[in-house]
Amino acid sequence: MQTISLGAILQVLNDIAPIRLAELWDNVGLLVGDRQATVRTVMTCLTVTPEVVKEAVQRQVQLIVTHHPIPFKPLSKITSDSTTGRMLLGLIGSGIAVYSAHTAFDSASLGINAMLAEMLGLSRVKPLEPIVGSPDESVGSGRYGYLPEAIPLAAFAFTAAQLVKAPHFRAVDTGVSDSSSRVSKVAIACGSGGSFVGAAKRHGCDTLVTGEATFHACLEAKASDLNLVLVGHYWSERFAMERMATTIESKFDGLIVFASGCDVDPLKDQDSENWKH
Repeated sequence: MQTISLGAILQVLNDIAPIRLAELWDNVGLLVGDRQATVRTVMTCLTVTPEVVKEAVQRQVQLIVTHHPIPFKPLSKITSDSTTGRMLLGLIGSGIAVYSAHTAFDSASLGINAMLAEMLGLSRVKPLEPIVGSPDESVGSGRYGYLPEAIPLAAFAFTAAQLVKAPHFRAVDTGVSDSSSRVSKVAIACGSGGSFVGAAKRHGCDTLVTGEATFHACLEAKASDLNLVLVGHYWSERFAMERMATTIESKFDGLIVFASGCDVDPLKDQDSENWKH
């Protein structure tokens, strides 16, 4: 069996999502681990949780590729007094490395937002916010493009949710009460994308698809005559980490790569009338 170093996998990950594309505030790259270590099994996930750590230990994983970084903010100590500390101690104690591409993967030419644009069938796709000074015009934050033809917002939102396997969606509809808006020029921002409302309007988009947005971002969208489609933070990004697993595995002979089965959406729909007090 081929001996595969963590360093070799890191090179592939940087090809998929170049670290230079990450936002300055982000914490990306190799966050835990020894570059010289040997890797036999890799697990991808959206977020490292206690359940994900337990799964990685049980399945004898040597590397977790997570979208959301852990740690995200600088730590002055790593102890069992905090959830993050307990997870890091468990990972380090089991020799499990952690890598996060996060906003680098969001902005990459074949990253999450580019995937969403392709899935939605958009043409003439460009970044909502190009990276200043980059000669590559295909990279940057968010995406926008054009549908083949205008369709009702309800139909578009339903399709967007289905494509990422989201069980539901929420929407801000700028149309009048008896006539839903129509969608033709679409902006995309995976995850929590309410901050892209202004950019979407500047590019003349009529609709922004994202995972989640604050109440005030929804009000801003409504006031700006911008439809908003919210498919859920988890669902807007999880599919890409499943694809990431397939991509990594295709680059190495004998490497086992799979997406976590314990990485789930923490939000569940509940009927208030049937809620158990």
